[in-house]
Amino acid sequence: MKFVTFRNLLVQTISTFLFVGYLPLIPGTFGSIAGVGIFYLLNRSSWFGYFLFVFCIMLLGLLTSGREEKLLNKKDPGCIVIDEIVGMLIALSFLPSDPKIIILAFFMFRILDTLKPFPAGRLQNMHGAIGVMGDDLVAGVYANIVLQVILRLNY
Repeated sequence: MKFVTFRNLLVQTISTFLFVGYLPLIPGTFGSIAGVGIFYLLNRSSWFGYFLFVFCIMLLGLLTSGREEKLLNKKDPGCIVIDEIVGMLIALSFLPSDPKIIILAFFMFRILDTLKPFPAGRLQNMHGAIGVMGDDLVAGVYANIVLQVILRLNY
C-alpha cells in the first residue's frame, strides 16, 4: 500500500483535474469537455491572459503528470486528463465562441488525439510528462490549424 502524502494528493488532484479523470468509461472525453467549459469561463478579451492561463495549466501538467504516472505505476493512465484540457484549450485558441465552431473543435481535437499524427505518436511512446502531455499538445495545435484554415475559407 502506498503512503498518501499531501504532495501525492496534490499531484493526483491536479493531474486528474479535480478528479474529472475518474469519471467512468471515457475520462479523456470528459477532460476535453472540461477544457471546453474552461474556455467558456475564461475572458478572452485579453489573449495574453488566456495564453498565460494555458501556459500555467500546461506547466502544472508537465510537473504532475509524470509523477502521477510513477505513483500509479502505469504508462499514461487514463485518469490523467490535464493533458486533454490543455490540448483542448490550444485547439480553441483564437476561435470565436460560436457553438458550432466549438463542437467542431471538440471533435477535431478528439479525432486527432486518437489518430496521433506525427509527431504525436512518437511523443505518446515516451515515458514521463512528455509522453503524457506531448501528443495532446500536438493534437491541439493541429486541430487549431485545421479550424483556422476552415474559418478562413468560409469567411
